[in-house]
Amino acid sequence: MDWALKNLHAPIGPDAMARRARMSRRTLYRRFEAVAGTSPTQWLLERRHDAARRLLESTELPVERIAEGTGIGSAADLRSHFAEAVGMSPSAYRSARRRTAT
Repeated sequence: MDWALKNLHAPIGPDAMARRARMSRRTLYRRFEAVAGTSPTQWLLERRHDAARRLLESTELPVERIAEGTGIGSAADLRSHFAEAVGMSPSAYRSARRRTAT
């Protein structure tokens, strides 16, 4: 998990995580479920959303750079995932957080 957090920007997924942990994908899923209560894929996506939120709140980086830097991929992917997870676009989230902070 620590390794994955340090490498969110990279195109990692369950297979890379299993190789890094030196276990089969099936074992990784079982152990991940036991420890985190979710699948490695869902956990990784949630961590990427968290990282994107932090960057939206603390930087002026464009959505495209945030998507790339958090491993989400394209700006369109970030917008889609973010709208599903947070209920608004990344730009709307950034604006709302700024209004709350002032």
